[in-house]
Amino acid sequence: MKRSKTHSVPFRRKREGRTDYLKRISLLKSGKPRLVIRGSLKNTVVQIAEFEPKGDKISVTATTKDLQKFGLKTKGGNIPTSYLVGLLAGKKAIEKGIKEAVVDIGLQISTKGSRSFAAVKGAVDSGLKIAVSDEILPSGDRISGKTIEEYAKSLKDSKESVSFTEYQKNGITPDNISKYFEGIKNKITGGS
Repeated sequence: MKRSKTHSVPFRRKREGRTDYLKRISLLKSGKPRLVIRGSLKNTVVQIAEFEPKGDKISVTATTKDLQKFGLKTKGGNIPTSYLVGLLAGKKAIEKGIKEAVVDIGLQISTKGSRSFAAVKGAVDSGLKIAVSDEILPSGDRISGKTIEEYAKSLKDSKESVSFTEYQKNGITPDNISKYFEGIKNKITGGS
């Protein structure tokens, strides 16, 4: 004699809090490749993933480590670096014939002007067609590194300027950070 309803165990990734299946299915219904953005404290990973029944197929991958080929000497936990990773991923996607995508930030909280949206801005600037509002993308000053320069200038007289030791170790002065990131952007895009 049955006394209770049948117990159903959720998918493992849902139990572990690693996948929101409702969000995932809504992205897959679009039929477009997904621009998957994941970040850690020192790295940003941008991938173009396409759904296949046996599992997602990753068509393009770009990470902060890939930017070292273009002259990046610092860690990649900031908005300008995330933008450059998105730009590189978008350029690779265009070269593979992928013209549009939908944004997949996973379980990250959608925050206006965040590193995730800096990567989206980079992909859009590379020519990838992505439906995204300009309101949530970071400003040009944040993407270029000018806000980092302004912060460095405000700390110039204080002892707190040690926060830029990694830049200084690699021969980058805090006053020229925007030029440094602009040079890497030009190398990615093929500009001068």
